Parts: sequence; C-alpha cells; structure tokens
Amino acid sequence: MGHHHDHGDGHGHHHHGKGASKRALLVSFVIITLFLIVEVIGGFLTNSLALLSDAGHMLSDASALLLSLIAIHIAARPPTAKRTFGLQRFEILAALINGVTLVVISLIIFWEAYQRLFDPPQVASGKMIIIATIGLLANIAAAFVLMRGDYKDNVNVRSAFLHVLGDLLGSVGAIIGGILMWSFGWYIADPLISVIVAVLILLSAWRVTKDSVNILLESTPSRIDSTEVESKLNQLAGVTKVHDLHIWTVTSGFDSLTCHLIVEDGLPSYPILNEALELLQHEFGISHATIQIENSSVTHGDLHCMGGAAPHSHSHTHEGEHQHHSH
Repeated sequence: MGHHHDHGDGHGHHHHGKGASKRALLVSFVIITLFLIVEVIGGFLTNSLALLSDAGHMLSDASALLLSLIAIHIAARPPTAKRTFGLQRFEILAALINGVTLVVISLIIFWEAYQRLFDPPQVASGKMIIIATIGLLANIAAAFVLMRGDYKDNVNVRSAFLHVLGDLLGSVGAIIGGILMWSFGWYIADPLISVIVAVLILLSAWRVTKDSVNILLESTPSRIDSTEVESKLNQLAGVTKVHDLHIWTVTSGFDSLTCHLIVEDGLPSYPILNEALELLQHEFGISHATIQIENSSVTHGDLHCMGGAAPHSHSHTHEGEHQHHSH
C-alpha cells in the first residue's frame, strides 16, 4: 500500500495566504463597520430604503468579514487525534451561514420595496447622495484591501470580496436614485434601486452558498476534471487500472485525492508511485495525495470503481504491502 502525504509547497503557500487574508479581512471589516453605522443613521434620517438596503448589504458584509476572521482563527488550530484535519472546514461552514443570511436579507428588502412601490414616500435626496458617495468610497477602499488578500483561492475571502463588490454597486445605485429624486422628484426610484440591490445580494448569496455546499458534500473541485485525472494516471507506464478515485476539497486551497493503482505484476511500485505523485502535483496542483499500489494478487470485496465520493466498503487482503509516508 503506497501512502503518500506531501505537505510541501502547497501548504506553505496556504499559510502565507492566510496571513495576508487575515490582515485584509480585519482592515476591511473596520472600514465597512464604521460606514455601516453612518449608513443606518443616514437611512433613517433621509427616509431612504435604498440607503437602508445598502446598509443591510453592508451589515451582511460586516458579518461576513467577522465570520471569515473567526473562521480563519479557528481553522488555524492544530489537528488533534479526534479531528485529524483540525477545524479547517469551519471556514466553509462560515461561508455557508453567510450565504444563507444574505438570502434572508434580500427577501426582507424585496418585501419592503414591494410595499413602497405603491406609495413612494419622500426622501431627503441631497443628504442621501452625500451618504451614498461616502459609502461608495468606503466600499472601494474595502475592495482594494481585500484584493491584497488571497481572494482568488480562498472561498471565504472571495465571498467577502463579492459582498463588497455587490455593495459597491448598491452604493452606485443609491447615488443614481438620489440624483433622480433630487432632479425630477421620482421617489419611486428609491424602492426600485433597493430591488436591484436585493437582486445583487441574491446573486452573490447563490454563488457563495453553492461553493460551500459543494465542498461540504465533498464534490470534486470545479477546477479539476476527475475523468482527466483518471485517464492521465492510467497512461503511466506499468499502470493497468485506476479505481476508487476520490478528489475533494478539505478547505479553500487544500484539495485531497485518494486512489488505488493496479500495476503489472513484478514491477517495483515506488517509481510508479513517485511518477503518479509528481503528475498530480504538477498537472493538477494536488499536493495531498494518498495512493495505494496493488497488483493482481490483491482481491477486493464490493468496489465502487468510478471517481467521485461514493461510499466504499473494502475487504482487502494485501500481500507484500508497501507503506510510504513522506512529510
């Protein structure tokens, strides 16, 4: 049985990214929270639903950032005998809670806007424009800070970044609504802009929720084609069959793979194992792989030979087992 866990480059980068992400999340959390307070007060003073819905979006931003910060802190705890991966999945749970909260906020805004459409109240549009402009600047600052974090590879930072981006568009909407009301007295612009903001919130909620649910269901990461992985492993010299291939994401930027390779009888298994590990690392960016090397003498019970995360029960009889750990 060739087992290999290589925590080399992949994980070094992972932790470096975490430090930058933590700073980025903290700074943007402070920016967003300060402005959230301004916008809530402004929304009530000016009687603008567009500002309040933007504030609702900012509240979700602030809670998203706070959740992400707590998640990164908790996920950094070392693994224990009971939790061998540590609490790295907590980050994904945080992203899921975040996505669901966003859906609820957008539904509240839809309902409030629906009631206002029939009888749009007066809005202090001049003040609204000023507050929304400050909001836009706060969002630009927060987005800029988050871009310096690991927003491409980290689902949590990316979810926070998407929130801020949607929020930025919400502020632009509030400014446009303010200008329309100020110039033409079109007070219906206020609930209409809120609906647009709510749709933006729903879209980012859908993305974040879908990504986190996929990870929690141990789906194959979207960037990896498991059939391609299987065929590339099959092409290695000496390999006759690949089975029980499973690829999943533990947490952002940390993909795992397990599989069994059946090799021709009489061939040494370590060279094939090394080739397989190199292939996975260089072609698919998977540095955490556990590969079992077998020959025709190994018999299996009930097997699920397809890739994917189907449950599998094995009754193995191993002759000449190999154990290989490289840390």
